Amino acid sequence: MRKIIFDTNAYIRYLNGDTKVLNVLAEAETVFMSIFVLGELYAGFRGSTKEKQNREVLNSFLEKPTVSILEATAETAEVFGEIKDSLKRAGTPLPINDVWIAAHGIESGSVIISFDAHFKKFPGLRLWDEL
Repeated sequence: MRKIIFDTNAYIRYLNGDTKVLNVLAEAETVFMSIFVLGELYAGFRGSTKEKQNREVLNSFLEKPTVSILEATAETAEVFGEIKDSLKRAGTPLPINDVWIAAHGIESGSVIISFDAHFKKFPGLRLWDEL
């Protein structure tokens, strides 16, 4: 896999030394962190007794040369709209942040690294084989 996007749960499993996640990370040329994943992580850090440590570990990860942050763009918003409409028509509403993460996956042509099976419901999304 050349380009991947870490979902929040994949990042957490990376921190916990999950072998499957470490292997896919080692094979990737580019690791994207969606701005929406970062928001979920920062929300989780707040109020934690390890907030400062968690932020330092995340910042160290983000400084790796193969890691880039995906910002939301007008194109991201357009892809989001298409996905959300498709899911609504199919009667399968899903967590809004995951719709944004899926939009980033489609926009960037990346494989989503996640343990959330509901990503299988997103049309046109490239998914990790482990899902």
